[in-house]
Amino acid sequence: MEPNVTEPQNWVSLCERQISEAKQVWVWSVHGSGHFTYTAYESEGVRVLVVGQGLSLRMDWLWSTTVLLVPAVVVLTAGFFYLYSLVLGLLSKTSVRNKVVLLSDALTGLGKECAGLFHRGGARLILCGRDWDQLEALEEELSRASDPAVTFPVKLVLLDFGDMDSLPEAVEEVLECYGCLDILILNSSIKVKAPAHTVSLEMDKLLMDNNYFGPVTLTKAVLPTMISRRTGHILLINSIQAKLPVPFRSTYAASKHAVQAFFDCLRAEVEEFGITVSSINHTFISSTATAEQQQRHLWTWFYSRKPLGVSVDEAAAEIVKTLNNRRREVLIAPSLPKMAVYARSCFPNVFFAVMAAGVKDTAADNLQ
Repeated sequence: MEPNVTEPQNWVSLCERQISEAKQVWVWSVHGSGHFTYTAYESEGVRVLVVGQGLSLRMDWLWSTTVLLVPAVVVLTAGFFYLYSLVLGLLSKTSVRNKVVLLSDALTGLGKECAGLFHRGGARLILCGRDWDQLEALEEELSRASDPAVTFPVKLVLLDFGDMDSLPEAVEEVLECYGCLDILILNSSIKVKAPAHTVSLEMDKLLMDNNYFGPVTLTKAVLPTMISRRTGHILLINSIQAKLPVPFRSTYAASKHAVQAFFDCLRAEVEEFGITVSSINHTFISSTATAEQQQRHLWTWFYSRKPLGVSVDEAAAEIVKTLNNRRREVLIAPSLPKMAVYARSCFPNVFFAVMAAGVKDTAADNLQ
C-alpha cells in the first residue's frame, strides 16, 4: 500500500517505523524525481534497509510501452504492405498467365500500365489503338523490357470506335489472332464538358460511338466464342457518372449510363455460361492523382472542380484484383462522391436541389 506522504521530512521517520514490521513502504523522494522503493528486512536482529528506484509512475510505464510498441507497429505495417504488393504481383501473374487478353485502348496511361503488367504476367496480349505507329512503339518497349522465354509476342490491331465502319474488319483481325478471347478489357472512352444546348449532334454521335456502340459491338462479336467455350471475363472500365450525372456533361453521362445498363443486363444473361461481367467505376484517372485544396461550397465538388483522381497504378491494381476475385462491380472514388451516389438514390429531390444551386453559383462566379 502506498502511503500519502507529500513532505520530504516525513519519509525518514516513516521508514524507521516500518522497518520493525518488515513491510514495503513507498514514499516520495526528497528530490521529487519519482518514487523510490524502501524495503526493510530483519534477520537475526540485523535490520537492513534496501533502497531502489522503481518504475511506479504510470506515465513512466506508458512511455516505456509506447517506445516499444511504435517500432513494432511500424515494422508490422511495412511488412503488411510488402506482403500485399507481393501477393498482388503473384495474382497478376496467375490471373492472366497463358490467357488471351484484349485491351481496347492500349495507348492511354492506364492501357500502357496494364499492357506491361499483363505482358510480364505471361498473358497472350492483343493491343488495340487508333495509332499504328504508337502501337508498334509500345510493342517494342514491351519486348525490350521482358524475357522472350517467359512471355508471348504481342499482337496489334488497329481499332477506332469512332469509325464504326471499320469495326467489322478490326473484329475479324482480333479473332484471327488466337481464335478466341479469355479476357476483354474495355477501357476506351472520350469525354466532353459543355452546356447541353451547345453540343452538336455530331459530337453526341461521336461520344455514343466511342463510349457505347463501339464497346457493345466488340463485345457482341467476341461473345459467341466465350459462350461456346463456357468461360470468359468482360471488364468494363466506366465512369462514376454512369451512376452520378453532373451538370455540363450531359452527353458523356448519357453514354456512360447506356453502356452501364447494357453490361448490367448482359451480366445476368451470360452468367449461366460461366462468363463474368465486371465494371469498375472511377472518378477519373490522373497521371498525378492530385487536386488543389481550395475553400469551396459542398456541391462544387461535383461539377466545378474534379474530385480526387485515381492514379494509374491504383487503377491497374484494381483491374488485377477484379480479374482475380471476379467482383461484379467496383466503385473507386473518395467518400464524398460515394455519398452523393447514395444520396441520388435515397434522397433524389435533395440531390437535384444541390446540383441546381451549384449551377447558379457557378454562373454567378463567371459573371464576376
